[in-house]
Amino acid sequence: MDESSVELVEGAKATERVEKTPEELVAKAIAPVKREFLRPPPVRPSNDVVSDSKSTPSTLVKEKKSKRQLKRERRQLDKEQKSALNLCPEIAKTGNVSACPYNENCRFSHDLEGYKAQKPADLEGNCPFTSADRACPYGLACRFSGTHKDGVAAGSLNLQKKNSEINGLNKDVQKLLWKNKKRFPKADAKLKLLGLLFGKANSKIKACEDKEEGDLTVSNCNHAINDNSCGDMATDSDNKVEGSPKLPEEDDEPRPTKKAKSAVDEEYCTGKEDNDAALKDEDLSKSHAQIEPESTPDNIFTESDGSLKLHPREKKLIDFREKLYLAPLTTVGNLPFRRVCKMLGADVTCGEMAMCTNLLQGQASEWALLRRHSEEHLFGVQICGAYPDTVARAVELIDQECEVDFIDINMGCPIDIVVNKGAGSALLTKPMRMKHIVEAASGIVDRPITIKVRTGFLEGRNRVDSLVADIGQWGASAVTIHGRSRQQRYSKLANWEYIYQCARKAPDSLQVQGNGDIFSYLDWNKHKSACPELSTCMIARGALVKPWIFTEIKEQRHWDISSGERLNILKDYVRCGLEHWGSDTKGVETTRHFLLEWLSYTYRYVPVGLLDVIPQQLNWRPPSYFGRDDLETLMASDSAADWIRISEMLLGKVPSGFTFAPKHKSNAYDRAENG
Repeated sequence: MDESSVELVEGAKATERVEKTPEELVAKAIAPVKREFLRPPPVRPSNDVVSDSKSTPSTLVKEKKSKRQLKRERRQLDKEQKSALNLCPEIAKTGNVSACPYNENCRFSHDLEGYKAQKPADLEGNCPFTSADRACPYGLACRFSGTHKDGVAAGSLNLQKKNSEINGLNKDVQKLLWKNKKRFPKADAKLKLLGLLFGKANSKIKACEDKEEGDLTVSNCNHAINDNSCGDMATDSDNKVEGSPKLPEEDDEPRPTKKAKSAVDEEYCTGKEDNDAALKDEDLSKSHAQIEPESTPDNIFTESDGSLKLHPREKKLIDFREKLYLAPLTTVGNLPFRRVCKMLGADVTCGEMAMCTNLLQGQASEWALLRRHSEEHLFGVQICGAYPDTVARAVELIDQECEVDFIDINMGCPIDIVVNKGAGSALLTKPMRMKHIVEAASGIVDRPITIKVRTGFLEGRNRVDSLVADIGQWGASAVTIHGRSRQQRYSKLANWEYIYQCARKAPDSLQVQGNGDIFSYLDWNKHKSACPELSTCMIARGALVKPWIFTEIKEQRHWDISSGERLNILKDYVRCGLEHWGSDTKGVETTRHFLLEWLSYTYRYVPVGLLDVIPQQLNWRPPSYFGRDDLETLMASDSAADWIRISEMLLGKVPSGFTFAPKHKSNAYDRAENG
């Protein structure tokens, strides 16, 4: 089909939309934009970054490389780093060529004059670090070096972040984790008390559980930023819902009784375990399972040590009632984004989901997800694991190394890479294991333990209502219920009636929070008034599309925000991003990358003044429309090329050869057959 034919088809569709009434458009989940603002969708070239999204990921698939190939690439990388543009950080800070202690053995360039000749032009604006007379830790490498004050020496990056960001992993502890020598006395004592730590028997139990899950294959996830993360899953990778999703065989497992049941009482297989790949992700946990008698701490709990068990009333409590809770959001829910949401009214923030096994292996990229800014006054971290021992040890490690107000355990993540490990929403088919995880985690720390679940694994087979009465007795302080099943992913609307049902069944000691499709203050008011038993409502994708939803709820109004005000919010994000990732070229491009990921959500917002029906609903598909000014029109574009133009307004020109494709394709507007 040639371009003229495409234009005719698109024009016919646009005419059809104009002829429909606002009520008919809403019934079809199309945003009812006023007729005077509608326009035909722009014709995209076939090689557009967004329109060719199906073919784009195929070019990103990495082939498996031999050790020899990797070695050659490392040598080539060293040569590139020796180029003048890769200036030694020590020389960049001081401007002195002799400042580097490694001299000629340094893997970075010491050609100061060559760097100055090739350095990209400075960006407009002021260096984010030089405010309040602080020294920039990047020195000459800073893209705002022209604004640095004369006579002020470059500072230390760690010193700059000391008063603003916390929750970094201690290097000595990281080395112990790398060598598998880190001990977890509290976790092992609690696991033994619960009957969940019996050396080789524990491994056999795990082997049998993996067998019963259908020999699920576990992929070794190299987590660059958070590819395997999922809080409320703002991003929607692998979101195609199978017609008949595979359900672990333990789905018929009965609801656990209030009396604790020892894991060794359960029947487990004793034959040779032939699913080594499925257990690869738990190697670290198995290595800790065997405790030598001489290394056992003297204060190990025994069955008779009931007085040593932490009583629920002794734990720290958090009152979530009426607080605006920003959900943990993968990729986009990073520290700079959470700071922006705090500025706009969020009360509670939570870090991106981190995998327990990666934390226990000391992976720096995973520990970066736990970073906290001083502006986050009520902050929690979210972790995900498949077994009680890995979760308990991760909880003990976080309690030792981090300053958090609560720890949330994800039991609702729907993506395959998590479910296939037996974690996330796969736990909804194993209520006994859910119980063991919550009991083990809550019994070793005095911080509140919360959990996040979905309605069930399969659509139409909800089961959280049968567990909610017991969750509080297991030791959880709060439970967040996302009103969709794992099979639904993010298609169809959230089932709030079921959330209300669960909230009414919960004991008074357990705070129940609802989650799903909140996009205006009217949605918030509706759910709070319909079910007073709800503690609060968690806001997820609604905050990605319009982070000022927190302001709207607090001020009880529809904010017809202008394009200039939206641009100021993006400027705040860029400033926070440069402070977090750095003001050198690498930091600028990292900030640009995450800004573009966020812009792949914000374009879905339709300004209040352009709608025939308000408020906008989260599942409405926005048609092509003109804004009230050129900037608003640009912000409404679904083209990655236009998102890049917005990033250039804030971070300067992109490097040559730069391309961008959204990391995740949204499933929010899926057709009915995908549900």
